[in-house]
Amino acid sequence: VQLQASGGGLVQAGGSLRLSCAASGRAFSSLSIGWFRQAPGNEREFVAAITASSGITYYAESAKGRFAISRDNAKNTVHPQMNSLKPEDTAIYYCAAAEWIGPRLRTKDSYTDWGQGTQVTVSS
Repeated sequence: VQLQASGGGLVQAGGSLRLSCAASGRAFSSLSIGWFRQAPGNEREFVAAITASSGITYYAESAKGRFAISRDNAKNTVHPQMNSLKPEDTAIYYCAAAEWIGPRLRTKDSYTDWGQGTQVTVSS
């Protein structure tokens, strides 16, 4: 599956951004979609994920209460809504597709296809 991440930008602390991941290729509704981020000098870390059919969501502790992930299977898109952004949220955000469900979606090795990333910068 081909994935295209978009929606990043520059925002002040406390602001919001809505990212998008558009997919083409394999049946989107059968894939779980995850979001990861990578700041300079850091490992790529899990942010949020949503399962294929039931739409169960998983969040990193840093995202709970601030981020909400949703999907639209009719449009082959997944959207993380990111609120109350902090400077430490600054990173390149990547979406990825997996055929798995469950807590293993928190690990990047569970994903087979990755998008190119979109930059999110939060100023203080």
